[in-house]
Amino acid sequence: MEAPMILGLGIPEILLILVVVLLIFGPKNLPKLGKSLGKTVKNIREGMEEVDEDGNAVSDVVSEVVEDVTSAAKGEAAGAVEDAAPAEPAGDSVFCGHCGTKNSADADFCSHCGTKLSK
Repeated sequence: MEAPMILGLGIPEILLILVVVLLIFGPKNLPKLGKSLGKTVKNIREGMEEVDEDGNAVSDVVSEVVEDVTSAAKGEAAGAVEDAAPAEPAGDSVFCGHCGTKNSADADFCSHCGTKLSK
């Protein structure tokens, strides 16, 4: 059976690190060190939660802006196509005012998008 590894460190490495920490800080300062380490971990977790909450809020705002810009661009493109459609000769084909697809002159609806064709 293998010994459990924490962060890729085995039991001997962890014990060595603990002994070095004890020698550096001394037994009197270990409670202070543990307390400050705990506060640091707590602050990091709270900060990560705030980033997650703010990140979701920011992504919602970005999604709304992208949708608004996309719908506005589609509206402008449709308006440009509708403005350009009457300039085409009516001959034996009709162009869709919505998507610009060429359709036969006797068609009532666009073969691409299904919009009613104006004649």
